[in-house]
Amino acid sequence: MIKNRTIFTRDNLEVLRGMSDDSVDLIYLDPPFNSNHNYAAPIGSQAAGAAFKDVWGLEDVDLAWHGEIEDKYPGLYKLLGAVREIAGDSMTAYIIYMSVRVMEMKRVLKNTGSIYLHCDPTASHYLKLMMDEVFGRKNFRNEIAWKRSNPKNDSVTRFGKIGDRILFYSLHPKSTWNPPYEEHTKEHVEKSYKYEDERGRFMTAPLHASSGQTGRGYDYEFHGHFRTWVYPLESMKDLEAEGRVYLPKKRGGVPRKKVYLHETKGRLVCDMIVNIPLPKGTERTEYPTQKPLKLLERIISASSNSEDMVLDPFCGCATTCIAAEKLGRRWVGIDISAKAMELVKSRLRKDLGLFSINVVHRTDIPTDREGKKSPDIKYLLFGKQEGFCNGCGVSFHFRNFTLDHIVPKNKGGADTDDNLQLLCGYCNSVKGNRTQEYLLAKLKEDNVIGQGSFGEHVLHDKEKKH
Repeated sequence: MIKNRTIFTRDNLEVLRGMSDDSVDLIYLDPPFNSNHNYAAPIGSQAAGAAFKDVWGLEDVDLAWHGEIEDKYPGLYKLLGAVREIAGDSMTAYIIYMSVRVMEMKRVLKNTGSIYLHCDPTASHYLKLMMDEVFGRKNFRNEIAWKRSNPKNDSVTRFGKIGDRILFYSLHPKSTWNPPYEEHTKEHVEKSYKYEDERGRFMTAPLHASSGQTGRGYDYEFHGHFRTWVYPLESMKDLEAEGRVYLPKKRGGVPRKKVYLHETKGRLVCDMIVNIPLPKGTERTEYPTQKPLKLLERIISASSNSEDMVLDPFCGCATTCIAAEKLGRRWVGIDISAKAMELVKSRLRKDLGLFSINVVHRTDIPTDREGKKSPDIKYLLFGKQEGFCNGCGVSFHFRNFTLDHIVPKNKGGADTDDNLQLLCGYCNSVKGNRTQEYLLAKLKEDNVIGQGSFGEHVLHDKEKKH
């Protein structure tokens, strides 16, 4: 079990592959957006040294990821072909990169958990289709629009770009949900809470049943009005005795219920966030693409409870970790840059005044994932692969095959059935403890196999024998 307050500085795919199934309550990720830019924090700033590239090509993806996607999510694999046709290699590489990571995130997420993927319109529509396939279209909850900044005169041919998108999915209808509220605006209070008595400002709400409630209320006369009322007569009298029934002064006005401003939680937050600006002042670290603390507090409060585990696999300047700590959640962050560890420690001290918090820094691959290979896995794989090597694609006798980890253990690969394959002796020796990408590339270079679209290896002569 990964300890609370842990930061991993490593490729998040390797860390995710080593994490236990069903171990996380909430995931928030703010990955690169495929913006075609490289980012770096200014020299001399708190985040100096933090940098990442957001330029993508097919050389950035492991060819083995194609087979993994095709095997587990065939619909997603077909989507890659459409993405390549529509948007080209760069977007395809980005969606492949994101897909294999999101697939692991689903595995580590609890059945009652939720995931929020932060993106912008550059790739949001492709990412939405990816998330629909991995998490299920019926599990989509919201596409949240966040107004990131004020309008800019950055174009004479389109509307100003001022917003990001956050795709929200939860795995179960009864997943954790704490409805978020925000303060009423002054304009709303003046417009809606226009009455006032000794208890304070109030608005009025109907006491009689609506047309859809007819037959489920109570029929009687109250203050000269015969209606189907929401409450029985005794309850109505109690409300009136408590001073909670408003009698309109105009002739023929129907009695209504008083709803006091000070007794309401506020307004329910909607899927359009316009009142949380970019970080400024002491909160700002100059980290590229830093998100505001209030935005993460809203997400974490809504979709997790006290002591729940929150994961940010692209934690950057650790805003998610700080928000989780502030709200009494447990948390784990992952980032490729070691700067994340420095930032989370400095922000715990500066933002929260916590000087004695022990943050665990790890650069290894966790080995928490449960599950062992089946005792007859070699026979099962021989049948699944129909006697063909998963490298060169040549048919061999059973005794000529060796068991191999598709994702090497030194890259976070698990000793489980879904990470095992059969290779002939030659392919196994070529691959060693390297990746499947290396094996396929080497076999292609040596003219053992050809190369099809999206990394599919195609035999020159599938029937030839050794």
